Amino acid sequence: MHFALVSNGSLLTPELPDATVPWWSFTKTVLAAAALSLVRDGLIALDDVVPEGPFTLRQLLRHEAGLADYGELADYHAAVARHETPWPAAEMLQRLDAARLRYAPGDGWRYSNVGYLFIVKLVERITSLRLEEALTQRVFAPLGLSRIRLATTRADLEGVNMGTASTYDPGWVYHGLLVAPLADAALCLDRLLGGHLLPQSLLREMQTVRTLGGPMAGRPWVVPGYGLGLMQGMVEDGMTLSGHTGAGPGSVVAVYRCVDDGRSASCAIFDESGNEGAVEAEVVRHLTSESLE
Repeated sequence: MHFALVSNGSLLTPELPDATVPWWSFTKTVLAAAALSLVRDGLIALDDVVPEGPFTLRQLLRHEAGLADYGELADYHAAVARHETPWPAAEMLQRLDAARLRYAPGDGWRYSNVGYLFIVKLVERITSLRLEEALTQRVFAPLGLSRIRLATTRADLEGVNMGTASTYDPGWVYHGLLVAPLADAALCLDRLLGGHLLPQSLLREMQTVRTLGGPMAGRPWVVPGYGLGLMQGMVEDGMTLSGHTGAGPGSVVAVYRCVDDGRSASCAIFDESGNEGAVEAEVVRHLTSESLE
């Protein structure tokens, strides 16, 4: 496992190699930050209904919009395994019958990458910028981060540690796949939740969660929840974590922050495996050790 640790705003692992890794679904946290920057600037409100369907921005960000997910399609996984060219987004949505909501918006919870594809469309539409430029302008530059980029083709993954999936095509991640050094993931989350981008009112909204039940088998979550682009909840030692886990072919990344008695620490871990629980448990171990020092 590779890890990066930030404590009270300072990177504690500068000796780490600058290997670039895929951020997988930690990308969602960045997309949520960009969308919330639009709310901050009065360009949209969290409870505005969006053009993509009868659901609000808040419901999209918190996976409460009633949308299905293309990860449910057996043909999707088979096509990825065969190293096929990604389907156009319109074809994917048609195969999924995405226009048919699986429940009334706000009445349930269902993890959906499609919802975050719609977040991308919203960000690009409101800013009149392509996604990478919008993220750079609205998130990365304000947070002082310059090494993060959007991978859209196989060529964009040259030099990226993709674990056992060296031939993966990032076009299969329809909301976009960010890649960057692991340390930048820890710094991004730490600065975002530390108040370097959004006002406290929006950070509170971001961390207002829908509780998702009880303990998760094989994972450290005791009271899991989901906020606006954030996985957040209590883990086994009573600590509350905020961040996101991401998994894709060949690797897992987990990026989380905790605050304990006025001290903050953020940890990012990348592992060339498919065991989300083991990677999350390692995050908990590092953050517990750091918060107790």
